[in-house]
This record gives sequence, C-alpha cells and structure tokens, in this order.
Amino acid sequence: MKKSDIVAQMRRKQSCLCVGLDASLEKIPSHLKTEKDPILIFNKRIIDATEPYAVAYKPNVAFYEALGPKGWETLAETLAYIPKDCFTIADAKRGDIGNTAEAYAKAFFDVLDVDSVTLAPYMGADSIQPFLGRLGKWAIVLGLTSNAGSADFQMLTLADGSYVFESVVRQMARLGSPEELMFVVGATRGESIARVRAAAPEHFFLVPGVGAQGGSLEDVIRYGATAEGGVLVNSSRGILYAGSGTDFAQRAETEAKRLQEEMARLFALHGVLQG
Repeated sequence: MKKSDIVAQMRRKQSCLCVGLDASLEKIPSHLKTEKDPILIFNKRIIDATEPYAVAYKPNVAFYEALGPKGWETLAETLAYIPKDCFTIADAKRGDIGNTAEAYAKAFFDVLDVDSVTLAPYMGADSIQPFLGRLGKWAIVLGLTSNAGSADFQMLTLADGSYVFESVVRQMARLGSPEELMFVVGATRGESIARVRAAAPEHFFLVPGVGAQGGSLEDVIRYGATAEGGVLVNSSRGILYAGSGTDFAQRAETEAKRLQEEMARLFALHGVLQG
C-alpha cells in the first residue's frame, strides 16, 4: 500500500486508528472456545466491528507462533479477511542480516502478503535493507519503545548530548524514504515524541502505548502528527477486551468509535488532514 493510500483512508475516516490483533485463548470470551478456530472467529468479529473506524490492523505474530502450525494458518486467514483498503502490519520485530533477513522479507511480503513488518535495528543497516525497495511494502523500525526496559539502551546519552534513539532514527531515516519506512514511537513518553519527529520530519510513526499503557492520544497528535497524517495509533487490549461476554464485538466497536471521534477532534484542533 502506498503512502497516498494510507493518507486517503485516514482522511476519509478521520482516523489514525490501528487495531492490534493480539488475541490469546486465555483472554477471549469463553463462549468462543468451543469453535473450531476460536481466535479466527474472534478476529473476524473484531474486524467487522471496528473496520468503519480503523485504518490499519496489526497482528502480533508471537500470539500466533505460540499456537504452532495452526497459529500460522489462523494468522494467514486473519490477514486475508482484513479489508484490502486497510493497512496491514505484521508485528514480528525481526532483526537479522544477510540471507536470514532476505528470507524474513520473503516470508512476510511474498507469502503472507502483509503491507509492512516491524523490525529491530540493533544489527544495523544490513538488517533493514532487504525489506526496502519493494513498491507498496514498508519496514517499520523500532525507534523509541514504550516498555520500561527501553531506558537500558535507547535513553543513553551520546557525546553530542543526544539520545541513542535519536541517532538510530536519524540513521534509519537516511536509509529508507518516507514512502517505505516508518518508526515505532511509544506514546508513553509524550515529551520525547517531538524529538523523534525532529529527527524524522516526514516519516510515519506507528504509536503503541495509548490506552492500557497510559499514553496520551493528545500528546501523540500534538507532537507526532503532520499536516498529512504522519501517525498510526495502535490500540490492542483496550479494544479487544473492552467486553468479555457475548457482546464483546459491540463493546469493541464502542471503544473504536470513541477513539476515532477523539482523533477527529484532535485532527481539527491541530490542523491534521484539514486541507
């Protein structure tokens, strides 16, 4: 999917909502567990309920890998069910070099046919390059994450006074254009989002951490959004588990609609997608 297609979807829905499809058997409603493939049924109901408000869907690959071969089938069927005008993200956080990285790129782009895959840049440029140069496909590189352990490395200060995460973002931004590379930027550090935006003025951000992790949607839009969008804001648990009964899909829809309405308000307040 091209950047212009993502922006058009955001403009039409007045939304930057990405729904994280991180379903687990332990947490889905109990009445679904007698189904042949309960995770797939759950995902389909969530997609149906949230599609009017979401511009992207992000299955976390770990939840499917944990189910063995059947999990990979469920992942493939889930991806096939997502409407084609929605952006798809394989949250895999791969990060290796050489033939291994090329094999990962083929697995996600050629076999699963996702629009994008999340990547860890610790091994440098040659771990990212195999995912670039494919029309309509995206590398989403970890920039500043929202977990507590991110302080161990990402927040270290370099000799020039900048943080490690700023150096990573600047180098990766030179590696891939805003038409093929995004950054993961955690919402729980609102004051740092502006620093990432300064290091990558035109690249899209995928922003987790809003909702269950306590991140501020207003800070994300204020400091991270651009006039033509610039951010995809992920919500996983807050939508997936908004309800635990037979009305779980309706509860998920209510939460997705609430987020979309707040996004539309903040878009207007901060001049996002208003032209």
